[in-house]
Amino acid sequence: MTRSATGPAPAAPLPSPKERRRLREARALSEEQVAAAVGVTPATVRAWETGRTSPRGPRRTAYARLIGCDEHRPAPPPSVEATGSSTMSPTEPGTGTTPDTPTPGKPSFHTPTPKAPALGVPAQDVPAQDVPAQDVPAQDVPAQGGSAPRTTAPDAHDPAPQPRPALTAEEAYDALYGRTAPGLTRQMYLLTGRRKLAREAVEHAFRIAWQRWPEVARDRDPAGWVRAASYEYAMSPWHRLRRTHRRPDALPEDPARRALLDALLGLPPVYRRTLLLHDGVGLGLPETAAETEASTPATASRLLNARAAVAERLPGTVESTEPGGRPALHDRLGALAVAEEVPEPPPAPAVRAGSERIAELWTRAALCFGVLLIGTTAFTLYTAPTQYEQPLAPAERVGGVFPRGGPEKPTPQDLKLQKSLRGELTHGPERLVPRIP
Repeated sequence: MTRSATGPAPAAPLPSPKERRRLREARALSEEQVAAAVGVTPATVRAWETGRTSPRGPRRTAYARLIGCDEHRPAPPPSVEATGSSTMSPTEPGTGTTPDTPTPGKPSFHTPTPKAPALGVPAQDVPAQDVPAQDVPAQDVPAQGGSAPRTTAPDAHDPAPQPRPALTAEEAYDALYGRTAPGLTRQMYLLTGRRKLAREAVEHAFRIAWQRWPEVARDRDPAGWVRAASYEYAMSPWHRLRRTHRRPDALPEDPARRALLDALLGLPPVYRRTLLLHDGVGLGLPETAAETEASTPATASRLLNARAAVAERLPGTVESTEPGGRPALHDRLGALAVAEEVPEPPPAPAVRAGSERIAELWTRAALCFGVLLIGTTAFTLYTAPTQYEQPLAPAERVGGVFPRGGPEKPTPQDLKLQKSLRGELTHGPERLVPRIP
């Protein structure tokens, strides 16, 4: 048996840890069942799904087949080249659709008005996947009479197919921003009840996405990556310390929309996010659990509690309009998002310029801090003593010695003697002559 000169082909990479858990939960498999099938402990499966470790060897193949991931499928071409250009459009690889594109059997979240999407991405606005066009091989058409198949030769007059130019990183980013930013802004408004915070959260998420664009472009769901970043920023408890975001905006004037938004804002933030993702955006239960970083049973419990709280305040809002149809809350949330005036997000070039400016400021601040630290260290080394100096012993109290007194007040006898001496002063040697009594 001979080995190929090029060696065995490297195994295709597994999906992200969140995607592994989502695929396992979509097949209704527990960690214990997967561990028993692969031959490892449940703790090892938990480590695979949290990203601490990854399976190797035969266990990798068995794990990929068990969760439904075709590991032997050739990996897609890289999205971002070394030159900075991107060959990947914001569409999801392998499907030709965007993550927010409604699929059969899943409720879509579109807008009734054709000008802008409400909370999702309409299918007609999704650009085709930008991959270089390749020459299509000739089709084998069987000849008449059951003879050998013949190959149809291309017509000489037909022009050769031209490969589509690959999108640059800026063009791919702008396409993703144009499709998802309006819907995300309306989602942030329903999540927080604050228009300025909604726009700020979306802008912040896209600034981070541009700084990490190679990672976002290679992600299986770029729109989901930006949506998760927007939700995390909008739900941060630190916003309540800011004066501009301390209180929500005024509720809508329409009684029905006012009651629905008031009931939605009255839910806990975790319940509100789960309800908006599942019944609003239209994600499935495993996808919602993966995005909220919770287990599927916990996510189902949150969803049921949130629906019960909304149904208690607004009866008839959660129930489906028809058996097996999507919940009525889906349409109600879409109508509420479209009816409210939400600030338009800034243009994509402005967001990219802001992201680059912030990154430049942070870089300069880091450089200044490094220079200051180096200067402080050099000054300390220059002024520090070069030899050891023994410290002085601390002072101790000495007993048995009277304190030294100062000059005392003269007595009357001392004053009389002093006066007599001053009055009998003589000059010359007469003072030395004894006086005869």
